[in-house]
Amino acid sequence: MPANTGKTFIRNEEQGNEILKNNIMKKILIVLPCLLLLFNGIGAIYGGWNLIIHPDGSSIQLSMDWLKHTPFQNYLIPGIVLFIANGIFSIAVIIMLLFNKRYYPWFIIAQGAILTGWIIIQMLLIRTVHFFHYIMGGMGLALIILGILLLKHMNRKPAAT
Repeated sequence: MPANTGKTFIRNEEQGNEILKNNIMKKILIVLPCLLLLFNGIGAIYGGWNLIIHPDGSSIQLSMDWLKHTPFQNYLIPGIVLFIANGIFSIAVIIMLLFNKRYYPWFIIAQGAILTGWIIIQMLLIRTVHFFHYIMGGMGLALIILGILLLKHMNRKPAAT
């Protein structure tokens, strides 16, 4: 029996633990953005569609007064942008993520930037901040961070055997 067996076993166990940690981290980095994108996508499709169908905002209790400092006469254009940029795009990114398309972390980052930008522009235009702005803005920042972590995780070299 070789003299290094104990050291080899410890090294293999450490490598096994590292692989397990990497697999758990990868699953978290897949599931968390997926949930955030799903929440954003469903909400944006629902909200955007309602604004397209009812441009006065009545179906989702939006006041026309919120538009008084904006370039919009009604919610039609914001509804279309919401539907496409935050709704359809979020669902498309989920599909890319689930099918492990090559650049999906970049699309997660892009969706986070779009969502964060949408919220910032919305707050500036309506000149009001609501609690939901903090939630959605935080989700946008979380998507950006998770996308960056995914990129770093994907670029890591596997442990040497």
